[in-house]
Amino acid sequence: MPDPQDKSATEPSLSHLDEEGKASMVDVGWKPETRREAIARGFVSMQHRTLQLIVDGSFEKGDVLATARLAGIMGAKATSQLIPLCHPIPIDQVAVDLDVDHEAVGIRVTATARTSAKTGVEMEAMTAVSVAALTIYDMCKAVDRGIRLEGIRLVKKTGGKSGDIILEE
Repeated sequence: MPDPQDKSATEPSLSHLDEEGKASMVDVGWKPETRREAIARGFVSMQHRTLQLIVDGSFEKGDVLATARLAGIMGAKATSQLIPLCHPIPIDQVAVDLDVDHEAVGIRVTATARTSAKTGVEMEAMTAVSVAALTIYDMCKAVDRGIRLEGIRLVKKTGGKSGDIILEE
């Protein structure tokens, strides 16, 4: 009979802590490879003038959106080098979409990452959004110190043991 005091079977636990509470990498060796996808989003808010300079392609450093898109893809590929306990996984595809939003005055950043692996690709999608947003900031900070990176989050994940998780449409 299960111990009623043992909450491990009913409550989620932190997977990156060992029995002694020390940080450790999760062993995924026993898991089957499955097709997985994750979508993350964020928003970069800025002044109207800054957004217009981006749209017009008027930055001396070059094409802000093209550079941010490439930086996001590169960031996804480097995720396991940035996040200490993140597994290096084969990435089948990363797409970074940057949508200018004149009404909200900024750029919506969406990253979709796909893999066939033993662990998920959420961290890669969120890293892609973060690095793309940081690149926009870096390229535009000379004209707008008030740029804000906002709401970076996972919105959807499919595949794997835990199945589909849809947090936003």
